[in-house]
Amino acid sequence: MKERHSKSYHLHLVSDATGETLEAIVSAALVQFEGVNVQKHFWPLIRSALQMDRLMGDILDAPGLVLYTLVNPEIRDVLEQRCLEENIPSLSILDPVINLLGSYFNQKASHEPGRQHMMDAHYFQRIDALHFTMAHDDGQLAMDLPQADIVLVGVSRSSKTPTSIYLANKGLKTANVPFVPNCPMPAELDHMEGKFVVGLTTSPDRLVQIRTNRLRSINQDESGDYTDLDLIQDEVKQCRRYCAERGWSTIDVTRRSIEETAAAVLNKYNTWLNENGKTARLPVDLQ
Repeated sequence: MKERHSKSYHLHLVSDATGETLEAIVSAALVQFEGVNVQKHFWPLIRSALQMDRLMGDILDAPGLVLYTLVNPEIRDVLEQRCLEENIPSLSILDPVINLLGSYFNQKASHEPGRQHMMDAHYFQRIDALHFTMAHDDGQLAMDLPQADIVLVGVSRSSKTPTSIYLANKGLKTANVPFVPNCPMPAELDHMEGKFVVGLTTSPDRLVQIRTNRLRSINQDESGDYTDLDLIQDEVKQCRRYCAERGWSTIDVTRRSIEETAAAVLNKYNTWLNENGKTARLPVDLQ
């Protein structure tokens, strides 16, 4: 087993668009294979048979599994024929899904490259959300908090910023506010009726570890109140109490990935929307 894991495997990801869909699918699948040394080669925006023919030379320099999302039959023919000739395994990632949907809908697919990334209303919604979220990170521009779709409140290093950006990429304007003991919180947070606010908390022991690693990475003194376990325990309790007093739910992010935390926030957000008779601003793929 060790010998197998020491081997390097090449994955070639070929797309006629940005390759984001292909990368997401492959990344989700790869987490099931721990310890495997994989080198991913990205080949996006392949729009002609000539490009594909030239690309085959690069693939043959580091032979490996070829995964692709190509809708143009001419380009696909070049890739599939050359892979067959060179005995290189290949797979069209979306074909099984598209074929099944076509059969179910009794309709042929359009076969237009990059349709999922077209600059439609959802695209501009995401861009708008990202601009808002970046401008309202870490408690900035607190006067705008009522304009946010989601407000995250949490202690330092509880993954507020990356979770906010992840949610913004889904089209949700997300602001985050740090909870700092003995420091006044923005007055706007006391007037958030009809707005969705959620607290992020985590295990004090885990928080000590994260904060210590953070200080080490920037060559700062690891001792002090910021990493003191007793003070952190009190800090987390204060944050939970602050959220509970305002009727906000909390999410424990201990051992959660950013994606898992964001999913938990979205579940609570959708529940809140339903309870308040509001219409979701989420893109179709999240409803």
